[in-house]
Formats: sequence, C-alpha cells, structure tokens
Amino acid sequence: MYSEGVWLIYTSALTIFTLSYFLIKTKRLDLDRARLHVDRDPFEGRFVPKICYHCSIPYCLNACPVDAIRISEKDGTVLIDNERCNGCAECREACPYGMIIYDQEQKKAFKCDFCGGNPQCVKICPMNALGIALFESKESK
Repeated sequence: MYSEGVWLIYTSALTIFTLSYFLIKTKRLDLDRARLHVDRDPFEGRFVPKICYHCSIPYCLNACPVDAIRISEKDGTVLIDNERCNGCAECREACPYGMIIYDQEQKKAFKCDFCGGNPQCVKICPMNALGIALFESKESK
C-alpha cells in the first residue's frame, strides 16, 4: 500500500511537471501534444522521460519527402521546419521511438526542439532528474 501512495504522489508530480513544461513551451495545457512524457517502466518501476533523442542518423529526416527536417549545425539537434512541413506524418511513422507528434489542428508534425539549446524541461524538473549530456560524434574525432 505504501508504494502505491508514493506512486500516486510521484505520478501526480510528474504530470504537473509535464503540464508545466508544455504550458511554458506552447501556452496550452494538452498532454496529447506534449513534447516530453514521463513513463513508468513496468518491469523496473523507475520513471523514464520520453523525449526526442536527436539521433545522429535520424529516421524522421530520411522519411520526410519535403526536406522539412534538418540537423542543426550549431548543436546537432534535429529540427522540423513547420513552414516546409506538409503534414504527411511520414516522419512520425519513421521514428522508432514515437517522439514525433502530429498536431491535428495545424496539420503539422512537431517534436522536441531542445528549446534552442536551453531546454526548459531541464530547468523546471522538480526532481532534478533531467540534464544535458553532450557526446562527441565519431566523425568529429
């Protein structure tokens, strides 16, 4: 019973965190469109943030028929240009992690854009569980 109570409190805190982040980023409270989700691993019981991994070879980029997805030369983040996006959602289908969100209202795809290098999720995480880890690519050696 104790672990269930902790689970409920912790889940509530994570939901509030996710909603807070989404409100800061999009000015709306809509969990279905959140760019960050926190799930509980059913086998290990730990909480795992689900966010775009900004892959070095992104499946979403290769799937986009209108070249609306690019890798930032500045920091390696994978970005979607909403002006170019035609709303086909091919990128969403291609992402093996399910981190591309399709906005039904705008008919556009979107995802974590790393907040321009200053991720708000890291700033407001109530547990200080999120951080930034930069890795040197093999190509840059």
